[in-house]
Amino acid sequence: MTKLKIGGVPEHFNLPWHLCITNGDFEKNKIDVSWTDFHGGTGEMSEALKNGEVDIAVMLTEGCIKEICAGSPFKIIQTYVKSPLLWGIHVHSDSDFHKIEDLKNKTAAISRFGSGSHLMTYVHAQNHGWNTEHLNFEITQNLTGAKESLTEGTSDYFLWEHFTTKPFVDDGIFRRLGDEPTPWPCFVIVTTKSFLKTNYELVSALLEPLNQKSRTIKSFQNIEERISERYNLRTKDVRNWLSITEWSQHQISEKDVQQTQKRLKDLNLIQQEKPYSEFIS
Repeated sequence: MTKLKIGGVPEHFNLPWHLCITNGDFEKNKIDVSWTDFHGGTGEMSEALKNGEVDIAVMLTEGCIKEICAGSPFKIIQTYVKSPLLWGIHVHSDSDFHKIEDLKNKTAAISRFGSGSHLMTYVHAQNHGWNTEHLNFEITQNLTGAKESLTEGTSDYFLWEHFTTKPFVDDGIFRRLGDEPTPWPCFVIVTTKSFLKTNYELVSALLEPLNQKSRTIKSFQNIEERISERYNLRTKDVRNWLSITEWSQHQISEKDVQQTQKRLKDLNLIQQEKPYSEFIS
């Protein structure tokens, strides 16, 4: 049995991984998978991958591509979720911000630099015609930190996945002013060049049950109720989320890589674009 350390966010997108672990699907392929939740998101996972704390990570596409452009020794194994990620734009419910325009030149809470919350704040600002050089950030590590920051007033707004933050909106802690979908497929499965070099066949054995699970998960009995209970989401919200979410079982396309790089370069978040071959395994 080969041990593999996998990391990802503690969100509903990663249920196929947990079902495979619980059902022993990886063990049938002689792989012992241990899972680590990264509440700090893609920025935290990048560091863990570099440090060898995990062998494989499920990262946001934009964060992974930015890391590779910056010289991180990562390779994309495949796209994991091909649909866009819906980022909610949140403020504290007691704040004086009531429309998107109120947030111009205000301080955004982010988990860390290089995270999705950081990069998507740039995308959001550019889409509204704001000068991205005037963006201000407060590092809060994770969703809990962002909640505290907005409550204390050390930051003014916060971008995070729409359905993960929905309970905070329902409880009257956050107020959502709008949504910002990613202009690219949202999640990719990533490893390091050195790991892939000696474990290529192992990766294939890992993906086989995972892809089977993600391909069929929407048809599972009581899937909406199971997701609702596990992730503390209302069933109607799970239904809405499933209707807009599509998993992938294929490698990321050259078009998606090029479009993501172009947008990141337009935002001055990367200095130079790289050829497609630099990103894929």
